[in-house]
Amino acid sequence: MSGLGHRSVLLTGGTGGLGQGVAPVLLAQGYTLTIPYIDAVGREHLEQQLAAAELANVRFVAADLNNESEVAALINRMPQLDAVVHLVGGFSMGATANVALSDWQHSFALNVETTFLVCKHALKRMQPQHYGRIVTIGSRGAVEPTAELAAYCAAKAAVVAFTRAIAAETKGMNITANVILPSIIDTPNNRAAMGSDQAAMWVPPTAIGQLIAYLISESAGAISGAAIPIYGNA
Repeated sequence: MSGLGHRSVLLTGGTGGLGQGVAPVLLAQGYTLTIPYIDAVGREHLEQQLAAAELANVRFVAADLNNESEVAALINRMPQLDAVVHLVGGFSMGATANVALSDWQHSFALNVETTFLVCKHALKRMQPQHYGRIVTIGSRGAVEPTAELAAYCAAKAAVVAFTRAIAAETKGMNITANVILPSIIDTPNNRAAMGSDQAAMWVPPTAIGQLIAYLISESAGAISGAAIPIYGNA
């Protein structure tokens, strides 16, 4: 395919706070989105935010991204897969001496395991077609770790390394893999957790959406293996 043919995107985490800012940006640029979800409330929020014409280019699929068979089915049932934008992730805080092993494991399951499963099965589709774009979400904490976020920072550092390894594996295949490193993102959850006094300094989800839109475009074919900071004024 060529020109505007590469337009089918798997957008994970599309119903979350970041995804609700990214999805409209991608839709405005003509992409069609497949959005897996677990939380029906998040899906409803996104549906309410989008116009009817935009919703016509969105397909919602219930799927647990920690379940490999569900991830494989999700991806294999897409008629076309040109790009993966993997936004799923999350964090919890706590001094390392007090972090339960279960919390550590949950951080890696949420941030790393989902990334692995989605990218693994996406690559099975992308490699035979000799085309694909993969964008993952790391964190500033992956390269500038901070206190009381050890599990999160370690998990996001793994996402960075994993994404760059994919880029190395896919050289010459017309497949790219890049990871974005946001600082604090201006989402409703972050405002609820930290207040909104400094929110003007944080990164707007739409700014991340615009960066993603470029990275999954055909014009960005020369960019792969990049870890791109987007810190705003934080």
